[in-house]
Amino acid sequence: NFIKRSLIIREIRNRLDEQDFIEVETPILVPNAGGAAARPFTTHHNSLDEDLFLRISLELYHKRLIVGGLERVYEIGRVFRNEGLSVRHNPEFTLLELYQAYTDYNGMMDLVEDLIRTVAVKVLGTPVISYDGVEIDFSKPFERLTMVEAVKKYAGVDFDTLDLAGAKALAKERHMEFEARHKKGDLLNLFFEEYAEEHLVQPVFILDHPVEISPLAKRKPVNPDYTERFELFITGRELANAFSELNDPIDQRGRFEAQEALAAAGDDEANTTDEDFLTALEYGMPPTGGIGIGIDRLTMLLTDSHSIRDVLLFPTMKRL
Repeated sequence: NFIKRSLIIREIRNRLDEQDFIEVETPILVPNAGGAAARPFTTHHNSLDEDLFLRISLELYHKRLIVGGLERVYEIGRVFRNEGLSVRHNPEFTLLELYQAYTDYNGMMDLVEDLIRTVAVKVLGTPVISYDGVEIDFSKPFERLTMVEAVKKYAGVDFDTLDLAGAKALAKERHMEFEARHKKGDLLNLFFEEYAEEHLVQPVFILDHPVEISPLAKRKPVNPDYTERFELFITGRELANAFSELNDPIDQRGRFEAQEALAAAGDDEANTTDEDFLTALEYGMPPTGGIGIGIDRLTMLLTDSHSIRDVLLFPTMKRL
């Protein structure tokens, strides 16, 4: 497994280098832990007498680099999230993030499909793999479904016909737990997680997530309640998350303010306002596509491993 993990990372680098991406390194100790919905680890810098966080993503620094003129960047680095352990979760894990100027989430779909197919062929010698006895075929074009289409297909619910009151009533009817603060987009995501995820075995891009759960993604021009965002699902698990990056500093400030309100209401995974990042956006960021891929989950997939501990040399364990 660990020989294959090394080869997987090597072939990812080779493929991105061939496409003129440059590898960068960004801070692990940060004053603002943003770019994802997660609870951070907190530490203290004695000399500065300031509290700092271990990063939960690489995103906001990479987009600063795009603003600064580096048009294709990637990083394979450790990130840290102070949350539970499971067969798919470890408090520290390895994340690939990349950002490319002058493209969007359609370009990111093409890139990640090519990347996974190429890595499978280079490392395993075939684009067809077996996971838990099920054949997964990367040689075929990956399916594309909007989140609304997926919920309609697997839950029999058309969210385009519902308002907030109707969505809440239906959630109660189906005995789904939700909070009073949840909006229609939050409920759509809950229905997706409850009814659709487990069916997404073959590679499928789930597109156009609601704006409520996508604070860093650009809105869809034709329907601003949704964003140009996708997640890649394989074997019922999320493997990648990507979007057309939000580059409007006014809209971005409003999204941060909405996240601050969630934090004030008790959501300890909400983003906080990053003024330095907003200043960078005010200088101007070109249209950009970005993506994050969990290296550990990709390795699990390509080695037919069922626990993240099987692909980490030193997983976090409770001491006896």
